[in-house]
Amino acid sequence: MYNKSKALFERAQHFIPGGVNSPVRAFKAVGGTPVFFERAKGAMLYDADGNEYIDYVGSWGPMILGHAWDPVIEAVKKAAEKSTSFGAPTEVEIELAELIKEMVPGLDKIRMVNSGTEACMSAIRVARGYTGRDKIIKFEGNYHGHGDSFLIKAGSGAMTFGTPSSPGVTKGTAQDTLTANYNDLEDVKRLFDENKGEVAALILEPIAGNMGCVPPNDGFLQGLRDLCTKEGTVLIFDEVMCGFRVAPGGAQELYGVQADLVTFGKIIGAGLPVGAYGGKDEIMKVVSPVGPVYQAGTLSGNPLAMNAGLALLSELHNNRKIYDELDQKTAHLEEWLHRVFKHHEITHTFNRVGSMLGVFFCEDKVTDFESCSKTDVQLFGRFFHGMLKRGVYLPPSAYESLFLSNALTQDHIDQTVEAAEETAEELAEYIQQAG
Repeated sequence: MYNKSKALFERAQHFIPGGVNSPVRAFKAVGGTPVFFERAKGAMLYDADGNEYIDYVGSWGPMILGHAWDPVIEAVKKAAEKSTSFGAPTEVEIELAELIKEMVPGLDKIRMVNSGTEACMSAIRVARGYTGRDKIIKFEGNYHGHGDSFLIKAGSGAMTFGTPSSPGVTKGTAQDTLTANYNDLEDVKRLFDENKGEVAALILEPIAGNMGCVPPNDGFLQGLRDLCTKEGTVLIFDEVMCGFRVAPGGAQELYGVQADLVTFGKIIGAGLPVGAYGGKDEIMKVVSPVGPVYQAGTLSGNPLAMNAGLALLSELHNNRKIYDELDQKTAHLEEWLHRVFKHHEITHTFNRVGSMLGVFFCEDKVTDFESCSKTDVQLFGRFFHGMLKRGVYLPPSAYESLFLSNALTQDHIDQTVEAAEETAEELAEYIQQAG
């Protein structure tokens, strides 16, 4: 069933560390051989062996309208005909920046970069340059890319492999990174009290997507906003995953709380390699060439990504009913998965915000890193493979959110529920045998 994928993986390991270019793709968290894909369209993925799958990853979020959405493909083709890169300004960069400013609350200026990781790294540097301070606060289980400052009790891939801190991160960098418990305002207050006048920035995923899907508790984001304002600290929302997905204006619109800086990832390029950071004018003025904080990139504002992003975000901006449709589809899937697991007496809990869905095999509600860590990763691995062999592709890690696309139809969801029913029967037998 996966002969070609297995052969490709064996070949890849001779030339690429672990045979993959991003760790979670190696399937170590769920076991087995990673699937190598050849193409995708709408809600469907097609692998190298000719198998097809209903997709609930969506390239980790940006394929909100489905893969190979025709207007995006057309925009990329037209842009490529003119050149794939100029390393110089183009008008479309302005058009996309204007659109993002119109959609996102409190955003005055925006700088395009090449990834969500680069956006978060740059935002931290800008915050330090703006405040003249060195320390930052981040949260356990939040993942902001592989920048040195962030690989301290990180989520996502680092959490998957049980190595929340990474060798190669200096002690000095680690000392400047303070870690708090997610959804715990008192813990944040303690860090501020212990580091008076030293904290340049507080960065978080306003909806955590790298320890499953974990929403903020009521009042948590506003509490952080109030603390940062009081302490003169730059509040950074990492919306690489939730930006433009949970609402046209992201988490800031959904929860009515404005950050000082916000970071975005691949969704602003419809899945192409791109990112951005932006925020209040007074802070963005420190960015070179206007200010002293240097950040540059030959491919920043790449015309392929800018044109693709303009096509996608224009649709999201002009057609808000997309979000209602996605919410309804995801709520329907959540309801039926709950019925299936309950029927087979499989302990579980869900978290959902819009079209982001976290599936956890544990009893208690997941609200932070500690409660997320209680999920049964072995059971999730069995669930993943049971769904995979029935044509449903889920994130290959118990610590990742599902991302639904509006290309999913009722038939797709019905097929997914049917696959879950059959898989749940196998899980129930496994649980009974394991005692």
